[in-house]
Amino acid sequence: MMILRRIVTVAVLTGLASTGMAAPRAAPENWIGVWGYVIAPPAPGPAPAPIAPPPPPVTPLGTPPVPVPPPAPRAFPPPLLENPGNVPVDTLTTEIRNMTVRQLVRVSAGGTRLRLRFSDEDSADPLTLGAVHVGLAGADGAVIAGTDRAVTFDGRSGVVIPASAPALSDPIDLPTKALDRLLISVHVPGPLSLRAPRTLFQYVAGSPGDFTAQAALPGVRLMRVPVLVTLVESQPTAPTSVLVTLGDSITEGAASTANAFRGWPDRLAERLAPRHWAVVNAGISGNRLLRYGAGPSALARLDRDVLSVPGIRGILLLEGINDIGRGLGSANSTEPVTAEALEAADKQIIARAHEHGIRVIGATLTPYQGASYASPAGEAVREALNTWIRTSGAFDAVVDFAPVVADPANPLTFAPAYNDRDHLHPNDAGYKAMGDAVDPAVLGK
Repeated sequence: MMILRRIVTVAVLTGLASTGMAAPRAAPENWIGVWGYVIAPPAPGPAPAPIAPPPPPVTPLGTPPVPVPPPAPRAFPPPLLENPGNVPVDTLTTEIRNMTVRQLVRVSAGGTRLRLRFSDEDSADPLTLGAVHVGLAGADGAVIAGTDRAVTFDGRSGVVIPASAPALSDPIDLPTKALDRLLISVHVPGPLSLRAPRTLFQYVAGSPGDFTAQAALPGVRLMRVPVLVTLVESQPTAPTSVLVTLGDSITEGAASTANAFRGWPDRLAERLAPRHWAVVNAGISGNRLLRYGAGPSALARLDRDVLSVPGIRGILLLEGINDIGRGLGSANSTEPVTAEALEAADKQIIARAHEHGIRVIGATLTPYQGASYASPAGEAVREALNTWIRTSGAFDAVVDFAPVVADPANPLTFAPAYNDRDHLHPNDAGYKAMGDAVDPAVLGK
């Protein structure tokens, strides 16, 4: 009887195979997002034609016009940059080709394995990645000995990412702890233009070739390079939830010290790590709620940049100041905005997130009097929107950022200790104050 049962079992399995039926799938793996940076696809429609200056007027048979010398280049303050070892900073190179680039990230939760999401979503051309490696970050763009790991894509060492698409790597056996810094090394056959709008300071080898497996890059320099890695995923060592911070430059961390991880989401990640919450930053400088602004609007990119992050349980939303400034900061604006329209956009984000069981925390807009696009009309809209955020009950919880960084003598502007450049973006101290102001209770249970 036992022999007969075995024969029947084999026959059934053979029959399943012959009919093309798939074997049962393995249990799904648990991945969560632990670091993020959002790229910005171009606005829909044809690209605008470049604006060429008109030729100087000339009179036939007259005196040739005197050449006008070009204006002197505008002087910008030196970048705020954490640069251990004083690595040379290259601001003149405009393209890299056959070079090795190292992107610095900091994971907000620990895990046993990693997975990397690369993006070509802002390009109409395929993107070739040669060899890719990842390891724990040491000083000066060097990888800590013994931590280097080769990264593969379906078992291959490189990948050609289709135009306007991302690519997810194979799992990488590299244990990490919360707040570990990683260096992700990519050989870019090129060419890769460095004039893309979404760039970070990254380490670049001074010689052509593939140095992804080397601990230190030869002739290393720091350059602003388009971001290739947009999400780091981890298999957590303990149950961990993910908070995605959705916003504009104030969420991205503009005016904070580059490569130092001092934006308010970074500070919040430090505070939440012991509570088994990871933080993924989805801020885009110039972003808006309702219209394209240095990237698709928050409404347009919500699914791609936020709801798709694995492990997400909460969204902290801080957005709208660019809608107000761009819409009301000029008498000739063609993009007006009202508090009611911004409230409706927030309600849309809340409804779409709730469909996925995701909690939404609203944050009040920080002061902006003195900023280049500030206006009395815009201030009235900011105050109306903030009042609605605080009192409407539309959000699952509220973080009141506005008074945290405001000048007590004039709540319409930043406290001097928290803003030293443009009356719009906090400095490192201001971002720390914001990150410290978030009560972990707003995350819920």
